Amino acid sequence: MRPETEGQLADLIRGATAPLSITGGGTRPWPGEGGGTHLDMTALTGVTLYEPEALTLVVRAGTPLETVRQTLTAEGQMLAFEPVGRDGSTIGGVAATNASGPRRVQAGAARDAMIGVRFVDGQGEVIRNGGRVMKNVTGYDLVKLMAGSRGRLGALSEISFRTAPLPPVTATLALPDLDAAAAIPALSDALGGPFDVSGAAWLPGQGALIRLEGLAASVKARAADLGARLAPHGRVRQGDDATWHLLHENIQDSDADIWRITCRPSEAPAILSHLPEPISMDWGGALIHVRLPAGQIPDLPRFSGHARRIAGAAPALRPAADPLTARLEQDLQARFDPRGIFGGQV
Repeated sequence: MRPETEGQLADLIRGATAPLSITGGGTRPWPGEGGGTHLDMTALTGVTLYEPEALTLVVRAGTPLETVRQTLTAEGQMLAFEPVGRDGSTIGGVAATNASGPRRVQAGAARDAMIGVRFVDGQGEVIRNGGRVMKNVTGYDLVKLMAGSRGRLGALSEISFRTAPLPPVTATLALPDLDAAAAIPALSDALGGPFDVSGAAWLPGQGALIRLEGLAASVKARAADLGARLAPHGRVRQGDDATWHLLHENIQDSDADIWRITCRPSEAPAILSHLPEPISMDWGGALIHVRLPAGQIPDLPRFSGHARRIAGAAPALRPAADPLTARLEQDLQARFDPRGIFGGQV
């Protein structure tokens, strides 16, 4: 099933009698996702509107992420939330998973750059919300609702984004001697100061990484001030700007179990004390990726975030939601997918 138009997509969903699994590039599945008949979105492609002066991009969901990058780069622009993805990744997959890169600490997540959506719900109805359409048919903020919904509420057909100028200069500072736990105070110092940090992360063998972007004179001055601020935490040197893509890309390319843990940065040291060395840590310590033996569930202290296994061969391990969250999810699915057509995904 590979629709080429939104109308064909609606017809296919309307006529479905068994669960469907919405698939773009297939680069972001979590264990347990992908059940049911595949609904291949990769033919629904193309930029339908791009106004660089208005910082507005409207694009069909099956459009490759690389095509979007090239289109924006040609005009000196980008998606500020720094979407990450392997070869074949689609912009619809970015939106459906709320896939956000290191710049989230400065620019927000994918959902914060999404200004409009078009999607087909479980009854085959085309829903439009936000952006240039400005038609809210349900009372929900559907743009935010669809970001990260992972295909459980509808099939995205078109997304509108707010774009941003590419930064002219980038500089990375590294504290290579810090382990993951020791990096948290350094990253917090950087993010808590007047340095306009656009990335705060940690990688094995490279230590704490802090990125500054902007005009050359501003970046130079901020880097000098930030280096002095960080000196009490350890040796500070110039880092490699090319390392930032390693934080998220190919995280799921592993036969081992990979866990994704989100938390408050202040909770990260206690969480890290219960884990082996992480694969990576981003967002100032708020996002931790760690590799564990197959089937092992991390024994973590009580914290305010979430832990989920995002790679591995065993069946899905999804923590039970709290009663309020579970009720909200049930109500939303009853509204947008009363037939359970999108039940093939977890």
